[in-house]
Amino acid sequence: MRAVLQRVTQASCTVDGNITGEIGLGFLVLLGVEDADTSEDVNWLAPKIANMRVFGDENGLMNKALGDVDGNILLISQFTLFAQTKKGNRPSFIRAARPDKAIPLYEEMILALEALLGKKIATGIFGADMKINLLNDGPVTIVMDTKDKDNH
Repeated sequence: MRAVLQRVTQASCTVDGNITGEIGLGFLVLLGVEDADTSEDVNWLAPKIANMRVFGDENGLMNKALGDVDGNILLISQFTLFAQTKKGNRPSFIRAARPDKAIPLYEEMILALEALLGKKIATGIFGADMKINLLNDGPVTIVMDTKDKDNH
């Protein structure tokens, strides 16, 4: 499972002209699920996201997490995070999980993040053609992969 966290002052997702999710201060999280992923990946990644300390404290240092700043999450499914680009110029997505595997893990991530933060998180629509609008703050962008969890 791979996540790209972008610290934002605002972000929204629109599908067919309708806003499906919108936040102010917080994280836009792009989440990719691959075939090898399980609930164990969700259980490792969700707390890492919820507790990532990249928000400024009174000294301007990145010491605060989402809960400390009353931040929110906009979670967007994104299979293209598993693009393989080694050969040619057309990416391959064979590592990305098919919807029958990816959707339950995406939904499990939503529930895990909501439980950790104690509030609803905003989402896109799995598999839809989504338009994402964001104001990146910093910019601060963190990439996490559950396959690296043994190395951290």
